[in-house]
Amino acid sequence: MNITFSKPGFPKVSALLVPVPSGRKLSGIAAEWDKKSGGAIAKAAKAADFSGDSGQSVEVLAPQGFTADRILLFGIGDPAKVGEKEARSLGGRITARLSSLGVKTAAVAAEPPAKVKLPAEDFAAAVAEGVLLRSYRFDVYRTKASKGKKPSLEKLTVMTDALPKARSRWAARRSVTEGVFFARDLVSEPANVLYPKEFATRAKSLTKLGVKVEVLGEKQMERLGMGSLLGVGRGSQHESQLVVMQWLGASNKKAQPVAFIGKGVTFDTGGISLKPSAGMGEMKYDMGGAGTVTGLMHALAGRKAKANVIGIIGLVENMPDGTAQRPGDVVTSMSGQTIEVLNTDAEGRLVLADALWYCQNRFKPKFMIDLATLTGAIIISLGTHKAGLFASNDELADRLFETGNKVDETVWRLPLEDTYDRTINSQIADMQNISDGRGAGSITAAQFLQRFTNKVPWAHLDIAGTAWTKADKPLCPKGATGFGVRLLDRLVSDYYEGR
Repeated sequence: MNITFSKPGFPKVSALLVPVPSGRKLSGIAAEWDKKSGGAIAKAAKAADFSGDSGQSVEVLAPQGFTADRILLFGIGDPAKVGEKEARSLGGRITARLSSLGVKTAAVAAEPPAKVKLPAEDFAAAVAEGVLLRSYRFDVYRTKASKGKKPSLEKLTVMTDALPKARSRWAARRSVTEGVFFARDLVSEPANVLYPKEFATRAKSLTKLGVKVEVLGEKQMERLGMGSLLGVGRGSQHESQLVVMQWLGASNKKAQPVAFIGKGVTFDTGGISLKPSAGMGEMKYDMGGAGTVTGLMHALAGRKAKANVIGIIGLVENMPDGTAQRPGDVVTSMSGQTIEVLNTDAEGRLVLADALWYCQNRFKPKFMIDLATLTGAIIISLGTHKAGLFASNDELADRLFETGNKVDETVWRLPLEDTYDRTINSQIADMQNISDGRGAGSITAAQFLQRFTNKVPWAHLDIAGTAWTKADKPLCPKGATGFGVRLLDRLVSDYYEGR
């Protein structure tokens, strides 16, 4: 979609759009347009019982004197409560509504109504961001689609008086949105196309943005002692990979970096601990953490973030052939700690264990944040609205929580403590990969990961419930969400860039 910015006016488009705050009387730009229409807009709004409440919209055929075919009013509710989240949501609603109408060109009067505290340039850029985020489609394998199912909106003009600043804000947001789309594309691909080596190849494409990318194969990982990661992929015909991405955007290229680590199980059958067949097709999504980390590196490089950032993804396929690891096997991790694998379907933590250790060993980062579609238990706990947050550092946890609320990718912190940690002690090895009981599965998985972090500040995001959606959302159609890209990009921007 082509999104451009211009001064307010009346361009020749299929639809003119304007946000309207709650209240029966039109104000601001909506009032100006109503005056130009001879009161026709207000009359149509009244007939439709439109009051400007959030979520409401009304369509008016453009009166004489307008170059557009139609005018749409979008309610935004109490203007004093409108912030970045509401402006983005407005953009998403615009895309959804215009697509249902088959509109190809539109212009939105993105001047914030009176009492909206968000600066005009941020309001306009956030609306554009929402429009683009909601427009995503994964159509690679569609050979035919009915007209009504194809996205129609081709060009949107965002009209604002804060033009230079709005364009600047939008340039950064567009780069981040491209990172989100990159992550969504990766997560959407079927497993017969996106196996570990192919994923690594796509990560290499980030070199054109200035990201340094290295790929470690199985022989290199064997020499490093990564028995925990390699054990997961033993049953697959596809070689496991470890991809290391570096974006060195700080003025001091040797300054201590921040690091993000992603679980990349490109397909998870459960291994010998085979999953039930129902819903197994969704296990192509089990590389969602790696998808987010790769999309994040795309976003940071795209907007030339002034920070040194490491992204590491462990890529494996968990299959149940004659060479696959068995329940009861013992593997030795890169850290030297031994692990009794009691359930081969608790494999993501085995991949992350070696990736976390490799990261801290080589890069000595300020912090490590890992992302993984790790446990079904987190969906039982938090549903599909929040990611589970576990952390060894309160400051890092607080920053993730606050940033999540800003960008509407929310997280909720759960506990870590010795009581849970003791449940993964093994009788024959240093630890086992599941606890003895069925309770607190997300917590005990996080306790397992913490054993591979030493004293490095660390946080774990369990995104099993948020990496994809089974229904359309305001900023994302059904499918992969790219959850975490915007959250972590903003975390870097707000707290670690230029420092």
